[in-house]
Amino acid sequence: MNDKKILVLGCFDTKGVVFEFLLDRLRELGQEVITLNTGVMDADYNFHVDFTSEAVALAAGDELESLRQLGDRGKAIGVMGKGAAKLVTQLVAENRIKGAIGMGGGGGTYMALAAMQGIPLGIPKLCLTTLATKDLSRQIGDKDITLMPSVVDIAGLNPIIKAFVGQAAAAITGMAQAMVYPIPMLKSIAISMFGNTTKCVDRCTELLNEAGYEVYAFHATGVGGKTMESLIREGCFEAVLDVTTTELADNLCGGICSAGPDRLLAAVEMGLPQVVVPGCLDMVNFGHLDTVPLHYRQRQLYSWAPDVTLMRTNEEENRMLGKEIVSKLATSKAPTQIALPLRGLSQMDDREGLFHHPAANRSLFDSIREGATAKLEVVEVDAHINDARFAEHIVAQLLSMIEKNRQGQN
Repeated sequence: MNDKKILVLGCFDTKGVVFEFLLDRLRELGQEVITLNTGVMDADYNFHVDFTSEAVALAAGDELESLRQLGDRGKAIGVMGKGAAKLVTQLVAENRIKGAIGMGGGGGTYMALAAMQGIPLGIPKLCLTTLATKDLSRQIGDKDITLMPSVVDIAGLNPIIKAFVGQAAAAITGMAQAMVYPIPMLKSIAISMFGNTTKCVDRCTELLNEAGYEVYAFHATGVGGKTMESLIREGCFEAVLDVTTTELADNLCGGICSAGPDRLLAAVEMGLPQVVVPGCLDMVNFGHLDTVPLHYRQRQLYSWAPDVTLMRTNEEENRMLGKEIVSKLATSKAPTQIALPLRGLSQMDDREGLFHHPAANRSLFDSIREGATAKLEVVEVDAHINDARFAEHIVAQLLSMIEKNRQGQN
């Protein structure tokens, strides 16, 4: 790690004096740096820049002078963020950075977070920003980016900003020096969970641990599903036990736990064995009751917590969800199975549960059965999703598929 450096990126045109202070603090802490300028205006600064704004614009397929003449701030931010992301991805591929730090207001933060998307899990990423208390979940995505409030604007030096810049420098230095253990692919399994499938996931984890596997659980809150899929694509897992696919229902109905339209595709693309369960597809997640869209207000709703309102999915929605699952899994070249828990999809969907709706479940199951192919196996288990024997079944199936996949690769 001694030959790797801290990446410092931001708008050196408008905030050069603050970045100079940051660079001085990092060097005092013994860090070598790589600097990248996302600013578009012409300015003087008293430090070396490794990637100039001209180089950043060019990486995005544009010219800096054209951006300046156009005078469109929004377009400039988009172009410079894209260019910075490409250059950072290149630095990662060359194994040159051990951490990244950015600073900025609205535009600077957007470009810094865009650039950090190319930095994989475990390499620390920190942004000192005026927007730290805002909802930046869309810009952060599934990355392990740390936001630090600047308290005052990053517009010039004063005792307050100096203190926070100094702390930020110390923070990224300490984070970069901390040992990050690599995640091995072999004997590592990703599993998705929710409060409503906890019993199933706990039993699955116990059985997989007994078989010598490390299990990584991801809470199906939207960000959890995106993160799981991102790490699958980074090659962190040997197989996937996707017990809780509820994020598909949220994406369909506009709930707050959507993981986007690409959910369920990563393991297919990476050729990983997987068992997929329609866990918690009986529900869509919304926030406080008064945030539920008006056209859903007459549906079956349940307050899971003061800030979480669940809506029971209906027959038509389940039919669509079944078709989506099959269409996404049908192209997988690795062993893939859909396991149907015939007695219920969640803690709330049993014979006495508020979301018990046999017709809706039947619509889901029939849709999956109808779309299944010879390569995509559908197995019916006469059990509730949280029954121990359902967990035992899907774990046994996954372990068998892993072994077959290994043999096929030899």
